[in-house]
Amino acid sequence: MGLWEALAIIAAGMAAGMINAVVGSGTLVTFPTLLALGYPAVTANMSNTIGLVAGGITSTLGYREELRGKAARLKRIVPFSFFGAVVGALLLLVLPESAFDAIVPVLIALGVLLVLAGPWLNKKAAKAHEDADPTRPLAGPRLVALAVGIFVAGMYGGYFGAAQGIILMGLMSVLLPDPLQEINGIKNVLGTVVNGVAALTFIVVATDQIDWAVAALVGIGALVGGFVGARVGRKLNPWVLRVLITVIGIIAIVNILR
Repeated sequence: MGLWEALAIIAAGMAAGMINAVVGSGTLVTFPTLLALGYPAVTANMSNTIGLVAGGITSTLGYREELRGKAARLKRIVPFSFFGAVVGALLLLVLPESAFDAIVPVLIALGVLLVLAGPWLNKKAAKAHEDADPTRPLAGPRLVALAVGIFVAGMYGGYFGAAQGIILMGLMSVLLPDPLQEINGIKNVLGTVVNGVAALTFIVVATDQIDWAVAALVGIGALVGGFVGARVGRKLNPWVLRVLITVIGIIAIVNILR
């Protein structure tokens, strides 16, 4: 690996860490970058997942104010992310690489659409929550719908992960009465759990398919990016990030289908 390649991976990791903290879908930056540098799809995905755990940790710490008082809620929903991630990671290991190559363009396209639809979902959710009581406990059909949705999002994140944060934001914005910034903090926790579980699964079951140099470089960048994203990312115009993600996602789809 040359110096410029290493710097490109660190820069992609930094951008992904920042985007994950603010929007979600940083994988749409790192994964295409690794593909463009010639890494096999499954190796790129596993190494990227491991590296992005570092960014999840710093972005979660950056949202600690928004997470105050959320311990009880997190205890009820984190297990669904955990088990969903295990299922998704195992699917990645069990299914042939040709299946991953066929599915990834569809997942990237879905991720791009979810990124673009994010503002609309959040706007509708904000209106629905104007008179909601954020202290109301989760119960009944609302809890069931949230649990199923978080499990499916965790499975998706364990398998690939692009725009997992947007899926979680859209889901929780509709089903939780919490302010959107607090939901974003919860999203960072759940996303970090999913990436961490998937990473641990890959390390235990498929160490030979991981490029540790790539994982370390993505991790270095994501560690800084998650911190920056949590600190100042909310001051950036989110549409700038969404346009960047859309362009990179389209390039990734074209590269994979070539």
